[in-house]
Amino acid sequence: MLEKKTLDYEKVVLIGIVNREQDEEKSDEYLDELEFLSYTAGGEVVKRFTQKVDTPNPKTFIGSGKMEEVAHFVKEEEVGTVIFDDELTPAQQKNIEKILKCKILDRTSLILDIFAQRAQTSYARTQVELAQYEYLLPRLAGLWTHLERQRGGIGMRGPGETEIETDRRIVRDRIALLKKKLETIDRQMATQRSNRGALVRVALVGYTNVGKSTLMNVISKSDVFAENKLFATLDTTVRKVVIGNLPFLLSDTVGFIRKLPTQLVESFKSTLDEVREADLLLHVVDISHPNFEEHIASVNKILAEIDTADKPTIMVFNKIDRYEAEHIDDDDLVTEKTGKHFTIEEWKRTWMNRVNGQALFISAINRENMEEFRKKVYEEVRKIHITRFPYNNFLYPEHIEGDL
Repeated sequence: MLEKKTLDYEKVVLIGIVNREQDEEKSDEYLDELEFLSYTAGGEVVKRFTQKVDTPNPKTFIGSGKMEEVAHFVKEEEVGTVIFDDELTPAQQKNIEKILKCKILDRTSLILDIFAQRAQTSYARTQVELAQYEYLLPRLAGLWTHLERQRGGIGMRGPGETEIETDRRIVRDRIALLKKKLETIDRQMATQRSNRGALVRVALVGYTNVGKSTLMNVISKSDVFAENKLFATLDTTVRKVVIGNLPFLLSDTVGFIRKLPTQLVESFKSTLDEVREADLLLHVVDISHPNFEEHIASVNKILAEIDTADKPTIMVFNKIDRYEAEHIDDDDLVTEKTGKHFTIEEWKRTWMNRVNGQALFISAINRENMEEFRKKVYEEVRKIHITRFPYNNFLYPEHIEGDL
């Protein structure tokens, strides 16, 4: 649970379910992540509700008894926002709003709202706006009144500010206009990428908040914005980096997350083009997170969706300074040893040992093991470079010495 003592946060209640696909432990983990998302958006979670259901209620997502319990708490505590961990249908959202009489968001709309806060450039804002309108289109009938939509707070940014004039036709026209605008910018960005020459391209990919931007700053000696919040980076940053005397381009991309809205994957197509066109991927993982293996699977799933799963990849296990294995007493005969009890040395002997020596263990913030990281990246970039420029082979030794 996150500790927040500021009075500026908006009171939020979270709702999740337990079913065959996600047990209680998994549900808690998803709600932990949803709480971090809420905190990032400006919310303070005051209570969580979970319910065991085989399938969500088609009218209200959770059962009527649990909904009454939530309604009583929302009224007593004057909660302004209730956030569901799964995507709600337009009908469910409308029905729940009538019962709870407060703002109702789901994970998708919350992520879209965070993106609206984080988008800095005109391009990123256009991408987010397109995703918001595509999410909004089937939900027009269930929206708040126009005056209420103009209030501030979580879920109120972006297209909601112009709701007073929207209907389906206007929204569709706006979507078409935004898509044309993005197509124009896409062509411009493709031209920019082609003008970068034949330098080897390396892309940082990974789950959100794993330390990609911090690593980018260390490698490129730049000042890319980094913060301990989800989706701190939306706009792709590209820097020219030189290791030894070998130059290459390094790009920092938007972080991935489980249940990433399909609207965002589509609207951020050009941002993901940096990953598609990369020659080498640095898949950064927060090894201190108890479920980092699932984060890896989520990232690999998205990489497969954008046809980049087969690219040369170095697994970079970051935040080793924060990793702590849970201890089992020698006389404990009940607790079964699992991954959470492994030391980093024990992890290295698992599946990580089968990635052809392409796994690194570092702390970007403390610059721990960065020399090993530097040498491995140099070797992999050099392999790609000399196949592209075989006559430059003599310029770059197979190994380098010295500090980063």
